[in-house]
Amino acid sequence: STRALGNATLPYIATIADHGWDAASEADPALARGLNVRGGVVVNEGVRAAFGM
Repeated sequence: STRALGNATLPYIATIADHGWDAASEADPALARGLNVRGGVVVNEGVRAAFGM
């Protein structure tokens, strides 16, 4: 399971390392949907709802 997790996450890690958070999340909608907080603001609707925000 560790190898599968690594294989699934490595492309995202490489994109973030190469381009930084902002550019990577703007270029990849799947990555952007996985972010909970961006620029100090909670952007994930599920997290916002869970905390009554």
